[in-house]
Amino acid sequence: MDKTLRRLCGAGLVALLMSGCAGQPSPMEGVRGGPEPAELLTRAQNQSASEAARTRLQAADILARRGDTAQALEVAGGIDATQLDAQTRVQWALLLSQLGLDQEDGWSVIQATAVLDGDVSMTRDQTLTLRYRRAQAQGLIGEPQAAAKALIALQRDDAPFELNDAIWRQLSRLRGPALDGVDQGDSLSRGWVELVKLQRRNGGDIAKLFARLDQWRSSYPNHPAARRLPGDLRALRELRGQDVRHIAVFLPETGPLANVASALRKGIETRHMNALDQGEQTPQLTFYDSSGANLDTLYAQATLDGAQVVLGPLDKDKVSQLEQRDSVPLPTLALNYGVAPTNRADGLFQYGLSAEDEARQVARRARLDGHQRAGMLTPDNDWGSRVGAAFRDAWRQQGGQVASEVHYDPEGSVANAVQRLLDTRGKRARNDLDMLFLLALPPFARQVPPTLEFYYAKDLPIYATSHLYEGHPQPRLDHDLNGVQFVEIPWQIPEAAVGGADALPYYASYRELHDGSDPALFKLEAMGVDAFELARRLPVLKAVSGIEIFGATGTLSAADDGRIHRQLPWAQFTGGVPQPPMHQVAAPGPAAPASSTEDTNETDDTVTRPLDSAQPPRATVSP
Repeated sequence: MDKTLRRLCGAGLVALLMSGCAGQPSPMEGVRGGPEPAELLTRAQNQSASEAARTRLQAADILARRGDTAQALEVAGGIDATQLDAQTRVQWALLLSQLGLDQEDGWSVIQATAVLDGDVSMTRDQTLTLRYRRAQAQGLIGEPQAAAKALIALQRDDAPFELNDAIWRQLSRLRGPALDGVDQGDSLSRGWVELVKLQRRNGGDIAKLFARLDQWRSSYPNHPAARRLPGDLRALRELRGQDVRHIAVFLPETGPLANVASALRKGIETRHMNALDQGEQTPQLTFYDSSGANLDTLYAQATLDGAQVVLGPLDKDKVSQLEQRDSVPLPTLALNYGVAPTNRADGLFQYGLSAEDEARQVARRARLDGHQRAGMLTPDNDWGSRVGAAFRDAWRQQGGQVASEVHYDPEGSVANAVQRLLDTRGKRARNDLDMLFLLALPPFARQVPPTLEFYYAKDLPIYATSHLYEGHPQPRLDHDLNGVQFVEIPWQIPEAAVGGADALPYYASYRELHDGSDPALFKLEAMGVDAFELARRLPVLKAVSGIEIFGATGTLSAADDGRIHRQLPWAQFTGGVPQPPMHQVAAPGPAAPASSTEDTNETDDTVTRPLDSAQPPRATVSP
């Protein structure tokens, strides 16, 4: 759990101790020194439904007090709360919601806080505590807009929690219409929306940002954020006067990476000139040819020339050399990732178009959708091995199982690969898979859905990385991919990502670079745009933990070791064209809501639909 959420949980726990327990008997009362939880759970098996529910709650309470939160959560989550009287049901909801937050199990919190929707009498403090926890859970399960609205409503109701950082965290995940949808027509919600937009417009120029903040304060003098800025913005105040004024760029001009470097440079220079045209305080750029050059020599020259930050190198071997050092001579944003498990060099950040990040995001999304048993189709090469491992590790860390894994020959038969995946007998497919992770280039990927259909597995949900999309709409070629969900950079799927190109980040640069000639080079140019923005914000990334930047290649944030992670918007092929996904998150347990949306940075491109239950899928099972 991140530090922000831990602070929120701490505040919620205070509220629980003040309101959830005060004046009410705990399930523990009268049993100190009494039965052990295991004995209580055994006893409950032979009791009436109402007695068993209360006995299990008593066991869960004892486990929670002993610090066994995982087992306590399992026990409390399995209680039939309808068998509890009203007062005890509130105790159950307070206990289960706290345990759910402790274990980062948002759905358990949603289950517990469903008590708010019933006719159960509660004190004001209990109601506010459960509303607060429900909002936190909505953020955990990927509903940042709902979470932001709920938190702002609590602030409107003068709830006794410090909410500014929590509201800011959820709003920071929203884009376009989803962000605008938080504005409920009052000065509180409108002020929050305007503050987020102001930060995004001026985040690269700290002096300008705080000048605009003063103007915002004059418009919203009584706003909670005017009295106390969110922590991210307060941290930026300490960086005034530390703006990056000179960036040294290490890129090769010859050799196998020269074409890649040329595309990156085009993106860097385009964004630099657009920022100048828009009146931003923009750093000077000095380019150095890194082809065959010694890194120490490059750093020495850049330091003599007055550079404050280095952008590059691009070569993976050079990045690997840097990450083994204790530090780098100048704060550095490398344009690739090294091979070490972690980056140990102080001052070194690493950024690239990582397919492993995409695979991890697919794993998170599919688990949020309620899937449990995954199939995997990955190419039988080093790339497939690395990306497949990233998916598999992330999937298993979240409790998912890999039921079938096939490493296919990219030049071989799709039918053979699918047969092995489904373990077909005659023409019938296995029926224990409930999702497929697909890592494939377009020619192979387009053949997978028809082949699944041939083996009676057409309803198997497919989740893919960006590599199955060539970068521009081709309805006739891609119609067989209909229904496949995949991640892609915002600049490649503007309609699905933000509802249109004019809502994209760095729109002037997008318009200048988007000529439709080569989608692969365009993606590298987009990376160059983001590299420039990240480089000029390195002091911010170092000072403000967890800050996110909405970029051309996704929502970017720095891990503790300086590696930049991307969170991408989702799209789904409809009519052979990427569109916002028709999407449902399936929740475990009977108390789950009917539909939801996924995470963070993906709210803008997500809509919901009811599941079609008339025709059960042949090759899927419910988790």
